[in-house]
Amino acid sequence: MKELIYESVGQPRFRTLLIGLFAALSLGLATVGLYGVMSYTVQQRAREIGIRVAIGAQKRDVLRLVVGHGLGLVLTGMLLGSAGAVGLTRLISTMLYQVKPTDPTTFASMCVLLAIVALFACWLPARRAARVDPMAALRCE
Repeated sequence: MKELIYESVGQPRFRTLLIGLFAALSLGLATVGLYGVMSYTVQQRAREIGIRVAIGAQKRDVLRLVVGHGLGLVLTGMLLGSAGAVGLTRLISTMLYQVKPTDPTTFASMCVLLAIVALFACWLPARRAARVDPMAALRCE
């Protein structure tokens, strides 16, 4: 009997594991991608950030500028992604057990998780931007 039960849930268990692995991979790719975009943006805006620091911007102002820009990108992505996910939920509705495809708790928790990871991915380049030496940033161009 145990063998029959194990075989009957084997396929759904495999699908769930596969979906979980793809979700973790997509979260990792989103983190690396956002980190890369924000690092590139900070590098391109080094002169502007140097000028801001030279005229009196505090480190927290630079951090707020860079992190705010990154979180704005993430918020836009979350809104578009959530709309797309709601539209595509009927494709996976047959694989769900006792969970509605448009479960608000699941959507909210994934948005919060993505926001936390995005905050970390934006914070690293923002920290580097806050340490910009104004003279070095202005001299390099």
